Amino acid sequence: MSNPNSVLTELMKAIPNRQLGAAYEPSKKQMYFKSSLTALSHAMEDQILAGKEQPLVIASFQRERFYRQEAHRYRRIANLSKQVYVLAAPETDFKHNSDIYETIAFEPTDGLAQEWHLVVISKSYANCLICRERTVSVGDNAGLAMDNSRRFEGIWTFDPTTSKKAAAILLKRILAYRPELAAKIRQAEKQYLQAERKELEKKEESQNFPMNNPDPFVQRLVTYLQAGQYKLLKVNRSLMAKEKKERLVNHVTMAIRRSLDPDEIMQLAVQKLGEGLRVCRCIVYRCQENDVTATIKHEFLNEGIDSIKGSTWPLKNNPLFQKVVELREALSIDNALKDPRIQDKEMQKQVQSCAIVSWLLVPVLYQGKLLGMVELHHCDMAPTTWKTEDIALVDAIATQVGVALIQAEAYANLQDLNEQLEALDRTRSNLVAITGHELRTPLSTIQVCLESLASEPDMSLELRQVMLNTALTDAERMRKLVQDFLTLSQLESGRIEWNMEPISLSECIELALSHVRSRTLDQTLPQITNQIPPDLPLVQADGEWLVEVLTKLLDNACKFTDKQASITIEVKSAGGKTLEVTIADTGRGIEPNRLEKVFDRFYQEEGALRRSTGGTGLGLAICRQIVNGWGGAIWAESAGKNQGSQFHFTLPIASEVEPPVQLVPKTPTQPQKSRKTSKKKR
Repeated sequence: MSNPNSVLTELMKAIPNRQLGAAYEPSKKQMYFKSSLTALSHAMEDQILAGKEQPLVIASFQRERFYRQEAHRYRRIANLSKQVYVLAAPETDFKHNSDIYETIAFEPTDGLAQEWHLVVISKSYANCLICRERTVSVGDNAGLAMDNSRRFEGIWTFDPTTSKKAAAILLKRILAYRPELAAKIRQAEKQYLQAERKELEKKEESQNFPMNNPDPFVQRLVTYLQAGQYKLLKVNRSLMAKEKKERLVNHVTMAIRRSLDPDEIMQLAVQKLGEGLRVCRCIVYRCQENDVTATIKHEFLNEGIDSIKGSTWPLKNNPLFQKVVELREALSIDNALKDPRIQDKEMQKQVQSCAIVSWLLVPVLYQGKLLGMVELHHCDMAPTTWKTEDIALVDAIATQVGVALIQAEAYANLQDLNEQLEALDRTRSNLVAITGHELRTPLSTIQVCLESLASEPDMSLELRQVMLNTALTDAERMRKLVQDFLTLSQLESGRIEWNMEPISLSECIELALSHVRSRTLDQTLPQITNQIPPDLPLVQADGEWLVEVLTKLLDNACKFTDKQASITIEVKSAGGKTLEVTIADTGRGIEPNRLEKVFDRFYQEEGALRRSTGGTGLGLAICRQIVNGWGGAIWAESAGKNQGSQFHFTLPIASEVEPPVQLVPKTPTQPQKSRKTSKKKR
């Protein structure tokens, strides 16, 4: 029963291409807005209501709700004529009925569901309005709230032949849905469609204007409505474009403000921008004015477009980039293949490899400073013209990205400052705790010893010597504490003058071993094995500071290694022009998560006030400063607690072979003496 064919299509096939009246072509389709069709329909209906004839009236509505808006008019028309037919797709209670006029409920799949028809035929005039709703693309008219912006294509004519053909097609559709109306439809065809044309021609000659021409007033009204509707549509499109821009900018702004991660900010920007503008490729990268290249890390791709993520993007030799830097504004290239600025072979190669046909570059600026670049690539076969509103949209988003990047960097800097403040606070706390303990204890001992010597004149010589030795030992302990503070302060402030020269690493190791043994004459040291190869090349270093590093690392290993364990000294090539020195022990080891912290100032594994070994926690910090001073690296390795530890540092090999320098056995800041020292704490 349902007929998917279009009445307009059937009518256009049935109408020959000919001109009637004043050069009017009924076979030529026109475009109408809904408001225009409403005005035409009302004009045709008013013509019926103003006359006394009984015409054939066929009206087809797309939906029942549209019919209900005009139902009162058709009840008035039905009082004038018995041949009134109303068609509509049912939605609630619209159905086949033969009340005051005939109603025909067609199926929603019928072609009538997409069309708007009104045919009026009487003895003195005939006219018809046959239109089909035009399918509108997503970017054209979709989304407009106004129902009047709907558009139709079809014909509106007073030509009786065309009107009769349209009526015949519609009566055939009605008969298919309601066969019981066959007798009434045959009567309508005989009365209205088979009338002699001569009668119409005589009627036409008696009037001042041809019957097939519409009323000039109605024609002007339709023209006025059409023009007004075009203006309204243009305004709506402009409003839609502005709304789209504001919505996209707000969306991107809200998205990037939720994050303080620069990478996340830039990826969000290209993703939303690419989706919003539907470009082939959108990239953003960090750069500065004098950068030679940039690495593409953030990219949006449309389907079928090759990725350039991870590639190196030329900047210094890129005339487009340099032009953007100079102008501090967006640069658009509609046809990259013909642009005179892209004639260099490297630029042409870049354009071809990335399939760039049209190119848009927008700088990411903050207070005039270049932070990065947003690029849009059109990669289809035909070039495109970048619209002014699209360029403004990209520029607005680039501005938001610039602000977000500055905020993210400020937050990161603030975090670094907070971490530095926390580190300084920990240093202050450790300094107070360690110096308080390391100074108070020996001072108390010295005071007790001196008071005993002063108040006990009858003290035996042996006890006097014990008191003196104890006071001297603690005085030396205090002197070393002060000396370590001064040494670290000089190293960190950069006030050290390095005396770099080719020296023998073997001799430095022997001197360091001699210093360690001389300081611990009254103690049993772990077994120290020197596994240095005999044919080592000379190294480029400051001999006194190198001995200091070796001595402190050996002292550290001895303090944390049992007397029954062992310590090993090894040297091997680190590749190229570098040697790697390793001091390994089988002692208590270091937890993996503390391998970096052991080089911090005042760091002590057991805490400041509960330690089994002495020391200030400055030895490894001093070693790091010294090694870094000659451009080397120092690090620690350990499998964990009670698994031993290995301390490594690197030395540059001397470029020229010279006789080894004879080193004197002293540290950089004090003569090396053989004295009894207490256990040094890590």
